[in-house]
Amino acid sequence: MPQKIALVTGAARGIGLETSKQFLADGQHVIMVDRDAEVLLDEANALENVTPITCDVSQEYQVAALVNDVAKVGSISALVNNAGVADFGPIDQTDYQRWRTVMETNLDGVFLVTQAFTPMLKETKGAIVNIASISGLRASTLRVAYGTSKAAVIHLTQQQAVELGEYGIRANCVAPGPVRTKLAMAVHTQDIIDAYHDAIPLNRYGSEAEIANVITFLCSDKASYVTGQLIASDGGFEATGIGLPSLREV
Repeated sequence: MPQKIALVTGAARGIGLETSKQFLADGQHVIMVDRDAEVLLDEANALENVTPITCDVSQEYQVAALVNDVAKVGSISALVNNAGVADFGPIDQTDYQRWRTVMETNLDGVFLVTQAFTPMLKETKGAIVNIASISGLRASTLRVAYGTSKAAVIHLTQQQAVELGEYGIRANCVAPGPVRTKLAMAVHTQDIIDAYHDAIPLNRYGSEAEIANVITFLCSDKASYVTGQLIASDGGFEATGIGLPSLREV
């Protein structure tokens, strides 16, 4: 039986890197995609059975080149659209260029990559998992562009599920809550960390591995009848009240 191939965007760090490692542990070949070539190659060189490819998913011509590069490896059976940018700022300080910078990666990138690889996914009857955010489900201070982009990803996922289901392609969405990444811990003050712990029913941040567990499950045969769904992997955060006082004061 041919080895399965998974493609993960934003694979150089964080949730994308951890997801890549979980696919590898499952015996799959992983095509790791990121626009940060230096970090991507450093991480890929420490792994086996991977193909690192530098690509900015917001650029249509680069995505077209990505398809050609991937075709040399084989047909993917799982696509994880994880690449994204997080630019947080007050609504009255978010100009159009700042808005577009977020949208072109977080939303346009998901659209472009999925459109480009749909023919391949039809062949394999593959799975798509788009990474949104809890910010796409609940409004929060400083997230007018980021939250809106992620809300759009959630709806785009449903469109993909509805229209691609007849080809055997499944499309689902994961919305992570606060995750203990290096970046988050570098920018979150102790006050914000304490406030998140108080607001999350499980009283803690999630881990990259916990998010990746959900992603790889949705790509697996165990989720063969699951499509068009949104899973908030957030420790119950979405179920609580909206807004953190510490963030309102930023």
